[in-house]
Amino acid sequence: MNNLIFRLVSLSSRSDISTACRTRHHGRFYLHVWASGLSYRHCHQSTSQLPPLIAEQPLHKPVMLNEVLHCLDIQPGQVVLDMTFGGGGHTKEILNTYSDVTVLALDRDPVAFGLAQQLAKQYNGRLQPLLGRFSELILQQEVKPGSVDAVLLDAGCSSMQMDQAQRGFSLSRDGPLDMRMDGDRYPDTPRAADVVNALDQESLASILLAYGEERHARKISSAVVEARGVCPITRTQQLASVVAGSFPSAALYARKDKLERPSHVATKTFQALRVFVNDEMNELHAGLRAAQTLLRPGGRLCVLTFHSLEDRLVKRFLGGGDMATLDQRHPGQRLRRGAGEGEGEEEGEGVMGGNRTKATSHWSPLQRGVTTPGKEELAENPRGRSAKLRAALRC
Repeated sequence: MNNLIFRLVSLSSRSDISTACRTRHHGRFYLHVWASGLSYRHCHQSTSQLPPLIAEQPLHKPVMLNEVLHCLDIQPGQVVLDMTFGGGGHTKEILNTYSDVTVLALDRDPVAFGLAQQLAKQYNGRLQPLLGRFSELILQQEVKPGSVDAVLLDAGCSSMQMDQAQRGFSLSRDGPLDMRMDGDRYPDTPRAADVVNALDQESLASILLAYGEERHARKISSAVVEARGVCPITRTQQLASVVAGSFPSAALYARKDKLERPSHVATKTFQALRVFVNDEMNELHAGLRAAQTLLRPGGRLCVLTFHSLEDRLVKRFLGGGDMATLDQRHPGQRLRRGAGEGEGEEEGEGVMGGNRTKATSHWSPLQRGVTTPGKEELAENPRGRSAKLRAALRC
């Protein structure tokens, strides 16, 4: 199993931080930040009371559905692994389109897992829900190496998570500043509020630069440190207001998204915190390694990414490139280096460090470059504007 372990550094610049302790859960380490003997967590609203799942609720619109099905080229009797079930859009379409196919549906989010369990009742054993992270997939007894014919990995945050204000992912909906994709599965995992209230200005700026590619990272981190000195930042719109306050009013929506629509100045800050809190880059690498192990020779992998950090990692992995040098363009990614770096790591496992020998590619590309959504799809589903699809054949 991939044993990538990250830790935070430079915590000591704030006098109110008394201890930063690492707590181990299921072979992984997480940072547990305490301030003056009291966890910031005690100031948060509980997220254990999640909204009830309704089997009849409409599933989200899956991104590039036709392109994904074409690349997967599913045949009768095959086993398909959907590594990010989310709202279930891709999985349901696969089950409805191919009558003799089994889908293994993985998700780290207990809410998505519950939705998958409800959906499984409609398909008489053809849908097998799995709860866990990418890094935990190899431990699932339901999946054996070389037993899967096709894998879909849809990286990032699901629409369902973004639409639930109490999960704390969306800057447009006020809720507790949480952002944990695992919900309360690991209670000691820090929330986004723990990060913004406990880390020093330099560490915050490094996170924003590395994971959000935010060019105003220092200005924003300075505003956050100043604001939290008055009152802890515990709500999503509270953080969005702090970020907005560090810019002139004319610049608030001066940025444009890929559809040339106004984009809030805090968008990249929220992305960076989400990626950091959920260890998304290491998890994506673990997911790609798991797919490589579980797919049979000749099996197909489709990966959907939604920002450049993800796409660069996937491109490098599928091309057999050196995964250890990914942090050279973004030095701040070294902020989450492993405690006891190098211990227990196999050759080529480190995303941000470790062995620097170029790996041999186990993949053959199924297409040239990346596929992006067409204009008609973006008109119907603008959330897919940043999506990129890469597909490869397991050699």
